[in-house]
Amino acid sequence: MTEATSEPGRVRGRRPPHGDPVVDRAFALLAAFDAAHRSLSLGELSRRSGIPTSSTLRLAGRLIAWGALERGDDGRFTIGVRLWEVASLAPRGQGLKQVALPFMGDLEDVTRQHVLLAVLEGTEALLVERLSAHQAMDVLYRVGGRLPLHSTGVGLVLLAFAESEFQSSVLDQPLVHLPERVPVSPAALRRTLAEIRREGLATVRRRAPQPLVSVAAPIFGADDRISAALSVVVPQENAEPRLLGPAVRTAARSISRGLGARRSIGNLEAPASS
Repeated sequence: MTEATSEPGRVRGRRPPHGDPVVDRAFALLAAFDAAHRSLSLGELSRRSGIPTSSTLRLAGRLIAWGALERGDDGRFTIGVRLWEVASLAPRGQGLKQVALPFMGDLEDVTRQHVLLAVLEGTEALLVERLSAHQAMDVLYRVGGRLPLHSTGVGLVLLAFAESEFQSSVLDQPLVHLPERVPVSPAALRRTLAEIRREGLATVRRRAPQPLVSVAAPIFGADDRISAALSVVVPQENAEPRLLGPAVRTAARSISRGLGARRSIGNLEAPASS
């Protein structure tokens, strides 16, 4: 006969050590969707979220009832419009867009290509708006998509005017230009960021998937800190950076004023990365 061991008492106010909270699992289900996986079967949703099928089905049912997910007649799951409804209330994106859209429209009329508006989210740029003419060239990024900081116009602007500690944390990582897969030189990137801070503009030339030029400028908020980045993306053969630069800079200044920046172009004397 073995001696019975007493079960440790539950600590008040603490979650049992097994399993993730329901909210974390619900977020994992939502995170299973991306631009390449907009519709998922139950099995795919389970595999991509790492949650057992039975739990996936139960949690998905709760999310469907709330409107965060939808399920079609074919049994496949998609993101529900209720998430879009809630996301539209985010002040960092919505208030910015309300101020920026008229000026973005002017740039689209002039360039007849793409005009991008992005904010910093984590260690990437989040595209919150894009205006595109009918005849515009193909681009890789969609609204709601994420762009690398080190190899896109809006990304470089956001990185150049970020805090020095944040810049260093990004530069300390091994970086490659995508989609070319060319390694990034940290020293060269530091020089590029310093030039962007001096000029208030970033110009990026890309060869893949097709030759293009992106010209970007910073947008500042009421505290004169970087709030967003604005850019135009045009085919290389039609690009005139010397003409595009002043147009993008003027639009970005106007948006900054609309956001309450104390100076028309914000504070360009951002701290350099160490």
